Amino acid sequence: MSAARPSFRLFLRSTGAVFLKDLRSELRTRYAVSALIMFVVTTISIILFSLGSEGASPDALSGMLWVVVFFAAMSGLSRTFVMEEERGTTLTLQLLAPPGAVFFGKLLFNLVLVTGVNAVTVVLYSAFINGFVIRTMSIFVVTVLLGSIGFAAAATVIAAIIARANTRGTLYPVLSFPIVLPLLLSVIDATRMASEGAFFGEAAGEFQLLISYIVVVIVSSAMLFEYIWKD
Repeated sequence: MSAARPSFRLFLRSTGAVFLKDLRSELRTRYAVSALIMFVVTTISIILFSLGSEGASPDALSGMLWVVVFFAAMSGLSRTFVMEEERGTTLTLQLLAPPGAVFFGKLLFNLVLVTGVNAVTVVLYSAFINGFVIRTMSIFVVTVLLGSIGFAAAATVIAAIIARANTRGTLYPVLSFPIVLPLLLSVIDATRMASEGAFFGEAAGEFQLLISYIVVVIVSSAMLFEYIWKD
């Protein structure tokens, strides 16, 4: 029991060290944040000009919001492990931190990044897209939070898989879409319910599906990550 506690504390310290390393690197370069924000602004502008003065249904507006989130995540989160390969720090990281700590440290960084970008996306989308009105805020907030966790979890393990591939730029969205599709369908349905003013309990089925998705992706990724990371 006493030996397990120091080991767990070491795991937490290693996880925090990986997270802080990525956070400091991002604060220096601002590569992912800049790419994500620029993509969001550009995509919302295109949607705004395309719609013009015409309205759209809640289904269409909810779908477009999460399409923006999906492609923004694809443009920024793919570099989670690619930058380790480019800088030649992969072997050092493998030697200094256990695989589980690397995975959860990267996952935590991606979660912070995607949650912040999703918040900016929602604010800009609500401000500039006419007709997008949230009538049940509790449903929407829970949907955005669960959606952010799901995107971060899926993006982290997929980034690890394609990090050493020569065609990683094209592989990332190709691998991501079928894995993220159940998540997209659930968050779109829940967002539509929020825009239509549904009661919170009516979205319980979607929330259960989202939580199940998150648990399955994180648990399976944590179990397989050591083989992916050291292969």
